[in-house]
Amino acid sequence: MVTRILLCLGVLSSLLWVGIDILGAVSWEDYSYTSQTVSEMSAVDAPTRQLLSPFYIAYSLLLIAFGGGVSSSAGGRNGRLVAGALLATVGLVGLVQPFFPMHMRGVEPSFTDIGHIVLGGVNVLLLIVAIGFGAREFGRKFRLFSVTTILIMLVFGVWTAFLAPAIPEGQPTPYLGLIERVIFAAFLLWIASFAFLLLRAHPRERSTGHSVGTSA
Repeated sequence: MVTRILLCLGVLSSLLWVGIDILGAVSWEDYSYTSQTVSEMSAVDAPTRQLLSPFYIAYSLLLIAFGGGVSSSAGGRNGRLVAGALLATVGLVGLVQPFFPMHMRGVEPSFTDIGHIVLGGVNVLLLIVAIGFGAREFGRKFRLFSVTTILIMLVFGVWTAFLAPAIPEGQPTPYLGLIERVIFAAFLLWIASFAFLLLRAHPRERSTGHSVGTSA
């Protein structure tokens, strides 16, 4: 029962992140959902920083708990064990990120901006590797879905990196917000799907002692 509850938190974490993003966008009157990044809502002196910070902490804690649930359901399957550990690590990095906020547009970057970029890159890498390990758990369709998720994250991540230097210069970044949110949507959907499949398979795996769906 504990494992099932922890796995449910994977779905809840993705839903919470979407809620946070919507809350931040509607709470900042001048915020542009299409052209501003997600991190700008938590930037130094951003009007939504204090509002969103507790929710981002809650999201990170949910992801840590979900990672623990994934590892708990592994039953000797090393790939799932590693995927769970990596997802929990993403949550741990998320708890550190508030100490390295970016600055508002047009403000000269400091060491916290550099730390923010580095931690963001680390989390993307951890997520990609976690998806790679989790991809083998539920057959060909899920592997294809996982590979597609990774490709989306890579392609749109490079696109984001190409546009992001305009932020500290105070230059317009049309569609950057949408481009970055495609990345978030990709891995949030993967996490929710992974959690759902694990929840569906868990009772059968407990009764048989074998992974379900790996050869589908």
